[in-house]
Amino acid sequence: MRPMKGITHALTRVIKGDLNAKTPIYAKDEIGFAGETLNIMTDGLKERERLKQSISIAQEIQQILLPGKNPQVPGLDIAGKNIYCEETGGDYYDFLNIGEQKTGIVIGDVSGHGIGSALFMSMARALLRSRSKKPGSLSEIVGDVNHELTNDLENSGQFMTLFYLIIDQASQCLRWVRAGHDPVIVFEAQTNSFSELKGSGIPLGVNADFKYQEETEKGLKKDQIILIGTDGLWEARRCDDQMFGKEPIYNLLKKSSHLPAKQILDTVIEELYSFHDGLEPADDITLVVIKTKSD
Repeated sequence: MRPMKGITHALTRVIKGDLNAKTPIYAKDEIGFAGETLNIMTDGLKERERLKQSISIAQEIQQILLPGKNPQVPGLDIAGKNIYCEETGGDYYDFLNIGEQKTGIVIGDVSGHGIGSALFMSMARALLRSRSKKPGSLSEIVGDVNHELTNDLENSGQFMTLFYLIIDQASQCLRWVRAGHDPVIVFEAQTNSFSELKGSGIPLGVNADFKYQEETEKGLKKDQIILIGTDGLWEARRCDDQMFGKEPIYNLLKKSSHLPAKQILDTVIEELYSFHDGLEPADDITLVVIKTKSD
């Protein structure tokens, strides 16, 4: 009975949260095997608890790196949101003050998700913020960041799609670099029409010497809605394997174009949750909505 009492006592301590509980092993029989299994189990639980704490810290740090609030920019109404499918992820967005009447919006999607992707995302964020403060064209900025990332993470197998948009209200134009990311959706409320901000470019982390091309569109319009997202939104699938797609987004933009950017964003996310019907997302989701204000 002594070995059984030892196992019972140790189990009681584990149930109460004491992961240092051990039971002495008196013999190499079935009871002794149960005791050894219990001791191995408690060691495993301790390791899982340490890992859980580490992931929790990583999650807190990553949330700090993402924008804590939407920027207040005269002439623009901007809202952003990020949803990770795990505790940490590789989706990234940021708002940068480039200069007078110039606002930078960056969104990226690292391959995969989890801690490895979160580390890649953190490195990319630091490089982009640092390089954006120095002189140079938008294509040079993205090219330099790509060069550093590729050299540092060579042979890691990871890469990051990126869309870097600058809204220049002084010259009334949009400038952007597209690095393997989905085109940006633009809705013109006045004409009830859609267009996309396209461009060529490969993801960051693939070719260190790739030359990125800066694109420009003149004639910034009032009541224009710009939607930038990651593919976790439109490629979301539910249990019957049906994909969310972009059509629901187009329809929602038409119906809610009169609403503020934050409400437009919330409407899209609510529609996605309704589509999922309780199913947890399988990929990270990031969405930024920019609306030009009327005079």
